[in-house]
Amino acid sequence: MAKRSRAVAAVGVLERRPNLPRTVVLGSLVNCADNSGAQVLKIVQVHGLTARLRRVPAACVGDMLSVTVKKGPIDLRKKPMHAVLIRQRKPYRRRDGTWISFEDTAAVIITPEGDLKGTEIKGPVAREAAERWPRIANAATMII
Repeated sequence: MAKRSRAVAAVGVLERRPNLPRTVVLGSLVNCADNSGAQVLKIVQVHGLTARLRRVPAACVGDMLSVTVKKGPIDLRKKPMHAVLIRQRKPYRRRDGTWISFEDTAAVIITPEGDLKGTEIKGPVAREAAERWPRIANAATMII
């Protein structure tokens, strides 16, 4: 039986992922970096993780999340939405030997198909997230 390929760049799934530390845990509050109106997001679920008993699910740059809006307009609050993590404060090492960290941890709200809910992204976007999500790369003003 042949192994099925999961390489679909449009929805953020790649064949080979970079080995990044998963440091943003379930229940974390992150900033919303788009102009959808939301300001603070709470992580409810991390998509694509395999479970381990008593291990708290965690995410890294480029991961798809389920979030709820904690601070923002009433019509966006208390509803589960999809988001992608585009920055994290914890430093991580890239393959070329450079270390990178950002001022804050931020995510952007997307639709389940992978389109952005807002029209622009405030601040820089990590290169790992931009490579995985081409629609986020198109809306980004700065990719680091």
